[in-house]
Amino acid sequence: MIAAIIMDNGFEELEAMGPIALLRRAGIQVDVIRVEGNEVTGRFNVTYSPSILFSEYDFSKADCLILPGGPHYQKLKKNKDVLSLIHEFAKKKVLAAICASPTILGQEGILKGKKYTCFKELDEDFGGEYQYQYVVTDGNIITGISAAASIDFAYAIIEKLLGKEKCDQLKASIYWYAR
Repeated sequence: MIAAIIMDNGFEELEAMGPIALLRRAGIQVDVIRVEGNEVTGRFNVTYSPSILFSEYDFSKADCLILPGGPHYQKLKKNKDVLSLIHEFAKKKVLAAICASPTILGQEGILKGKKYTCFKELDEDFGGEYQYQYVVTDGNIITGISAAASIDFAYAIIEKLLGKEKCDQLKASIYWYAR
């Protein structure tokens, strides 16, 4: 399994790095994709390296597309190539977005008729059913509410890609939890 995570300068570090670490721990290859430039730096000045330039990445090999939130979502929602890719994944593969990034999905009509969550103050009438909870999975679309939900968001992606049993094994390897 391969997950591609798209980041531009200003991404929310917790919403990117938590899922990257947990997905890799679960055995999923995570490719960090930067939209432009030579590096990608988060809103709190953490630079992620290595990363692959968007125009040089073969997205057909990815099973999942992840969009962390943060101020970079404003840039992502204006990028026609990113929007086209989001629509591709919404139709055929797993598409995961957290915090501000689900608003991109909503504004593109992808959340119409779906249950979803996003940062509450950014929720608009996207034609779906807003759920005030950490993570919502509806079909192949996974949405998370905020940075506080980063771990649960990662678990939802892992469960979708590898199944509940593998996700539970990962959780058990990290800490004890009630089954």
